[in-house]
Amino acid sequence: MTNEQQILLVTGGSRGIGCAICRMAAKQGYRLVFTYRNDTQAAERLVAEIEQAGGSALAVRSDVSKSDDITRLFETIDAQPGHFAALVNNAGITGQRGKFMETSMSTVHQVFDVNVFGLMECSRQAVQRLSTQRGGAGGSIVNLSSGAAQQGAAGAYVWYGASKAAVETFTLGLAREVAGEGVRVNALSPGVTDTEIHTAFGAAPDPQALAKTIPLGRMGTPEEIAAPILWLMSDAAAYVTGAVLRVSGGR
Repeated sequence: MTNEQQILLVTGGSRGIGCAICRMAAKQGYRLVFTYRNDTQAAERLVAEIEQAGGSALAVRSDVSKSDDITRLFETIDAQPGHFAALVNNAGITGQRGKFMETSMSTVHQVFDVNVFGLMECSRQAVQRLSTQRGGAGGSIVNLSSGAAQQGAAGAYVWYGASKAAVETFTLGLAREVAGEGVRVNALSPGVTDTEIHTAFGAAPDPQALAKTIPLGRMGTPEEIAAPILWLMSDAAAYVTGAVLRVSGGR
């Protein structure tokens, strides 16, 4: 099936893994809609890059922790040419690095509002449009998890790990609920990846120290995470749903 005229929504698409997903998806012919929260310049640069290469991209400033923003986001998608075909729930935050007992519950709530509740609400809106029982043509949802869901992230981001464990459970449950409606739901769990998400919250990782903890001996790149996400969305993965794909360099 050609991707032409198929709309892909990527939350948190202006930087890091989200940006890599947008670039790859545009090359495959998807019409891109991606969200960003603060960095307007990065979003505009990505739109310009995709359009200069002959693709289609729309940047929407949106906070996925806010229901009104999510409603407006999907109303914007409804107004675009083409048909909505896939969602990548990529937007996520860690909160400030630290121990759980030294971290405020407001931080924990902020992380869950974005990583869990925002993801759930985006998924609800997506299923309403994708489900063959609701007039849709079917499609795919891919949720971003993290190795922290299995490892716990003790001493760093226990709450973040817990939020991603919730994402994996939600992925499995929703996949089973909507499998008969033409909607596949999967998750991808990246290992340590060379992005800004950790440095943005005051925790600049030491690449050499991290490399020693990874059997392949290095951090992953955003492109190495984006590629299997695009595979999960594709017809090549038509029999894959309810899966959590680990892409972690063996860690």
